Amino acid sequence: MQQRDRLKTFHISTFGCQMNLADSSTLASTLITRGYKRVESESDADLLIFNTCSVRKKAEDRVYGRLGKIYKFKKRKPHLKIAVVGCMAQRLADEIIKKAPYVDYVLGTDRVFELPDVIEGIEGTSPVMTAFGHENIDMITPAKETQFSGFVTISRGCNNFCTYCIVPYVRGKEVSHSDKFIIDAVKKMVDEGVVEITLLGQNVNSYNYNGTNFPKLLQKIARETGIKRLRFMTSHPKDLSRQLVDVIADEPKLMRHIHLPLQSGSDRILKRMKRNYSYDHYMKIIEYINQKLDYVSITTDLIVGFPSETEEEFEMTLDAARAIRYDTAFMFRYSVRPGTVAANFEDDVPEEDKIRRLNKLIELQQKISYDKNQREVDSINYSVVEGFSRKSNDQFRARTEGNKTIIFKAGRNIQPGTILPVKVLTADAFTLHGELEEIN
Repeated sequence: MQQRDRLKTFHISTFGCQMNLADSSTLASTLITRGYKRVESESDADLLIFNTCSVRKKAEDRVYGRLGKIYKFKKRKPHLKIAVVGCMAQRLADEIIKKAPYVDYVLGTDRVFELPDVIEGIEGTSPVMTAFGHENIDMITPAKETQFSGFVTISRGCNNFCTYCIVPYVRGKEVSHSDKFIIDAVKKMVDEGVVEITLLGQNVNSYNYNGTNFPKLLQKIARETGIKRLRFMTSHPKDLSRQLVDVIADEPKLMRHIHLPLQSGSDRILKRMKRNYSYDHYMKIIEYINQKLDYVSITTDLIVGFPSETEEEFEMTLDAARAIRYDTAFMFRYSVRPGTVAANFEDDVPEEDKIRRLNKLIELQQKISYDKNQREVDSINYSVVEGFSRKSNDQFRARTEGNKTIIFKAGRNIQPGTILPVKVLTADAFTLHGELEEIN
């Protein structure tokens, strides 16, 4: 009897970024086509899958915590199989097997989608596989995330090797999907009812396939498919071109949201991070974006307490946040990631200083986010309805073109995936609140 005959149901827990969410959706679709059934509760599953993240130690600790709890569950349910896949599996396969020997399958980032073959014991597979080899990435068919939205990964891996980042080591060298593969994937999702797609890559701006660069790819998708709304992330400042900004300005299907990680306002720290751009270069991009786009939501990533960062250099990051005025930011204090170049640097910024700097940056950014959202008041945003508000079934939750959450009331039932004009009435630092603008 094949393993699949015994493992009929599966549950996936996803940790980390949108790339992992996309991979989980694709893995789920792959399993379903092979005869498995996805269940919402871990207790109903014969196969538990943990799609993991290694960007920060906290993410890895969460996985180990979950595995510890699952061990007791598995003792009561001996036929239960456990799979750890993705970035943490790539980085720490031996450690996972040592710490949690009851884990049945450990598959790295390039082997995630081979899980059904591994379960069924197909020749050439084994329970632990972490070798890179994504030469045939166009065989990985993307799957929609919800009934109305989806992710399409346009490239895998990363060639940048920022000194603090583990991603290039766990996802391998950058390889682009063909433009035909991407366009076909978008068309398939549109046929399935998807209205909004996010294109994913560790650095979408460096996409290139046989002369088709990222701006050209966006134009092709907008012109050759029926997708209504198109997003992308993440961008790298050294590769974001004026051509891309021009395409966003000219193409209404492209949402006016750009996530552009700065990381630090100090040129010395940027150089030590191996970001390969200066603050002045970054500001020239921001100026051109604001010049070409009458409305745009700009978000970023910022790190404080990087090795040798002085108080003056931290103030440069604060000054950058004040000057650029991000709509929102993902802000972190630096933590050592073993295996990165920066792990060899002296982690010389005291933890209490890291925490103080982070809190000061968060306080500043929240004030800026509040002010930016006040400027949305009285505007009308065409937003895609995601469902009911998490706090009340009397209100709906939607996503604006600028990638902001808006909560609104409506005098009628509205299906998720509907795109509607919503007028902003009030706003706080995190959320817009409004009402449906009825169209006669």
